[in-house]
Amino acid sequence: MTKPLAGSPPVVPGACAPVSDRGRPRFGAGLRGSRAAMRAVDDLERAGKLDGLVGVGQRWARSLPPGRTRDALYGVWLGHPLHPMLAQAPMGLWLSATVLDAWPGGERASRRLVLAGLAAAAPAALAGAVDWSEQHEQQMRVGTVHAMANGAAIGLYAASLAARTRPVSRMLRLAGLATAGVAGLLGGHISFRLAGGANQAEPVPHLVEPGWHDLMPAAELTGTGPVKRMVGEIPVVVVRDGPDVHVLAERCSHLSGPLSEGTLSGGCLTCPWHGSVFRARDGAVVHGPATAPQPVFRVRVTGGTLQVCLPDAG
Repeated sequence: MTKPLAGSPPVVPGACAPVSDRGRPRFGAGLRGSRAAMRAVDDLERAGKLDGLVGVGQRWARSLPPGRTRDALYGVWLGHPLHPMLAQAPMGLWLSATVLDAWPGGERASRRLVLAGLAAAAPAALAGAVDWSEQHEQQMRVGTVHAMANGAAIGLYAASLAARTRPVSRMLRLAGLATAGVAGLLGGHISFRLAGGANQAEPVPHLVEPGWHDLMPAAELTGTGPVKRMVGEIPVVVVRDGPDVHVLAERCSHLSGPLSEGTLSGGCLTCPWHGSVFRARDGAVVHGPATAPQPVFRVRVTGGTLQVCLPDAG
C-alpha cells in the first residue's frame, strides 16, 4: 500500500481519494474562474425566484395559438429549431459593426449594420420565445435570463444610435456585443448542457440491435389506444390504426414525453407533455414543438407474434 504524503488527509478505504494541488500545472488555476462562471449558470437552473417571470413570459408566448404560424416559428418545415439559425443574423451584423468601428470613417456603415441587426432580432426573439415556452423548468429559468440579456443588448445597440458622439456610440456598441455574447453563452447552455431543442430520439437507432425482434403476441393488441412495450432497453409505442399496426420510439423527440400516454386520432399520435403531433405510419411531425420525426419500426406478424425491425439500427 502506498504511504500517504506527510500532512495529507487520511484516505478512507472505499472512499474517493482527496485531490491534491501538488504537482498540478500552474495553468490549472486559471480554470477556477470558468468553473465559477459555469456554477453560476448551473445555479440559474435551480433559481425558483425566476418562476414568476417564467409564468408571465410563458403566458405571453403561448398567446400565439397552435397552427401554421407557430409551427413555422418552431421550425417544423425546416426539420430542426428555427431560432438558432435566425439568431445568427443580428449577432453577425452587430459583430460586423464593431469590426468597422476599428476603422476611421466607418460610423455610418456601423449604424446601418446596427439598424439591420435590430430588425433581425425581432423574428429571432419571436422564434426563441415559442421554443422557450414549451421547455422544462430548468431550461426556462436559464432562458429567462438569456432573454433579459438579449433585451439589454438590444437596448444598448438602440442607445448607440441615439448617442451624439462617436466614442460614446462605439462604447455602447461594444457593451451591447459583450452582453449579447453572455446571452449566447446562456443559449448554448440551454442547447448543449440542457439539450433544449436537441432531437431526444436520435440515440434510438444506435441502441437497438439490428434485425427482427419479438415484441408481443399479436392477439394482445385488441384496443385502439397506444400500448408501451420494450425492444431490448428501448421503449416503443404500439398503435393500431384500422387494420394497420404501427410501432414508433416511445419517447417524444422534443423532450422525451411518453407517447404511450398520449392520444391517437386521425392516424396521428399526440404527445401528452407539450402537444407535439406525429403521423403514426411514418413518424413525421405534423405539429410542433417537435421538429424531428419519431423513429418508426417495420412490423410483421410471424407465428402469432408481432415482430419489429428498425431500419439502419446499430
